Amino acid sequence: MSSKTPVEVIPETFSYVFSPYREPITGPIYVEGAEPGDVLAVSIEDIEPTRDFAVSCLIPFFGGLTSTTLTRTLQPSLAEKVWVWRLLEGELVNDDLGLSLPWQPFMGTLAVAPDLEAITALSPGPFGGNMDVPDVCPGNTVYLPVWNEGALFYTGDTHARQGQGELCGVALEITSKVTVVFTVLKGRQISWPRIESADRIMTVGSARPMEDAARIAYAELVGWLASDYGWHAADAYQLLTQAGGLYVGNMVDTTYSLVASVEKRYLGRKELT
Repeated sequence: MSSKTPVEVIPETFSYVFSPYREPITGPIYVEGAEPGDVLAVSIEDIEPTRDFAVSCLIPFFGGLTSTTLTRTLQPSLAEKVWVWRLLEGELVNDDLGLSLPWQPFMGTLAVAPDLEAITALSPGPFGGNMDVPDVCPGNTVYLPVWNEGALFYTGDTHARQGQGELCGVALEITSKVTVVFTVLKGRQISWPRIESADRIMTVGSARPMEDAARIAYAELVGWLASDYGWHAADAYQLLTQAGGLYVGNMVDTTYSLVASVEKRYLGRKELT
């Protein structure tokens, strides 16, 4: 845990840590045996905080309800503002707001190297990336398509918690020690990230406009139901129309991330391999 108080840390690091051109990640990690055309299954075992406070803020020209570099308006930027939340016995406490919220950590960024030579760490895409999806959390497994030898896995941007959409663009950011387990699924080709929890399967699509991200996520989920559970595509389409779930991971990054899901109790055809 940090030996400094939040008040001491924030002023000296704010301008560096919260630059919109930086994203804190660790990697690449070479995964033995992973080759293009495989799938890397990443089981998230634990996220342990390494300091006792989390931070959110307003960044000029960044966020879901302000003029940005990609969505320009004539309104002036919102002023910088910082919120510090203390982590205390499994709760995140902000004294100024009089709020206490549960500790619900997840990895804002989790990815393999894309097929491109380089890409900004701020971007999500078929490779995973900065999806800001709260279901990338302990107890769940994330499946990523592999484009490069060794997969070249990276992760970071730990969030102590976040609402759907990451509305202002900055979740409750915190440092952490993360434990994951890799499994290479040979020849199991997928197109976009998939997530499995104890009771549901999920797919992530990232694009602008937002409806295209929803279409990508749902189309990938139809494909998963067809390939692993024996559903005809039209029947899977009907199932997701009546029982599917959809939420926004982020509505602030270079592309938006949406998560489509369905509960396992409705599948009943075939177990995942």
